Amino acid sequence: MYQDLSERLLKFAVDVIKFLKTIPRSIENDVIRYQLTKCSTSMGANYEESQAASSKADFYNKIKISLKESRETKYWLLIIKYSHLGDQVELKRLLNESIELMNILGSISAKQVK
Repeated sequence: MYQDLSERLLKFAVDVIKFLKTIPRSIENDVIRYQLTKCSTSMGANYEESQAASSKADFYNKIKISLKESRETKYWLLIIKYSHLGDQVELKRLLNESIELMNILGSISAKQVK
């Protein structure tokens, strides 16, 4: 499952980057574009770092960062939705995928033994 999740996070980040090309250029939209690019790519980057963690605590810390980034990603996608920007069909798909990924990462994070 974890290898599949890694690939899924990578595909999601690439799909977000491609989607952002459907949003018109403006000062405001460029801020959204920048923020969404950062957090959506950070989800997978932190997950990849978790796979080489030096301890269980390090693993769960990276997973929690990935989870936080997934929540931020959903936030920016919702801003795009409510601003009526970009390809709305692709936006709906990305929002659904972001929620699924957030749930998966949340499930992994919840397994941490305290």
